[in-house]
Amino acid sequence: MEEGSLVEPLSVAVHACRRANVQIGQKVLILGAGPIGLVNMMTAKAMGASKVLMTDIVEKRLELAKQLGADYTLNVSGLKPEEAANKIVQLLGMSPDCAIECTGVTSSIETSIHAVKSSGTLVVVGMGSDRVDIPIIVAAAKELDIRGIFRYVNCYPTAIEMIASGKVDLKGLTKAHYKLEESQDAFNRFLKGDVIKIFIQCDETS
Repeated sequence: MEEGSLVEPLSVAVHACRRANVQIGQKVLILGAGPIGLVNMMTAKAMGASKVLMTDIVEKRLELAKQLGADYTLNVSGLKPEEAANKIVQLLGMSPDCAIECTGVTSSIETSIHAVKSSGTLVVVGMGSDRVDIPIIVAAAKELDIRGIFRYVNCYPTAIEMIASGKVDLKGLTKAHYKLEESQDAFNRFLKGDVIKIFIQCDETS
C-alpha cells in the first residue's frame, strides 16, 4: 500500500530518465533531493547509471539521499552556480552525461548548464517561475539538449513493474506513519520539514 501511493512520483521519474536517455555506465546529476529528486535517483540507478550525484541546500535531505543510494551528495547552499558546477565535476571525476533538474530554481538550472558535459542533456522537471535567466550562450556553445517533461501517464505500468520486481525500493521514503485521526499531527510534522513523505492510514486494513 505504501509503495502503491508512490507510483505517481515514480512515473514522473521514469519519464524524466527516459527523456534524459539515461544509459548503462553513465554519470547522472540530479538537482534537488526532495521526493521527485529521490525517485529520479533510484530510477537512474535502476536504468544503469554508474554514479549519481545529488544536490540540495538541506543537509538532512542529502543524508537521506546517501542512505537511499546516491553515490555523491553536495550541499550547494552559498555556492554560486559555476562554483557548484566545478565541485560537481570534481566529485564525479568528469562532467555528468546528463542532469535532471527537480527544483525549478533558477540558480539550480544554471548550475546544471555549467556542469553537464558538451552534447549532454538537461531535463527540466521542477517548475518554478514561468521565466528564468539562464546562460544561454554556454548552453549553445556546449550544444546541450534542454528538454522538459509534463505528461507521464503511459509510464505507470513501468513504474509498477519496477516496484514489483524490486528494481526500486521506495520504503525509505515513507517512514512516517499516522492514522487518519492523527492527520493534523501529520501535517504539523510535514511543515517542520524533517520528513520526505508521510503515509496516512485511512482504515485498519489498508
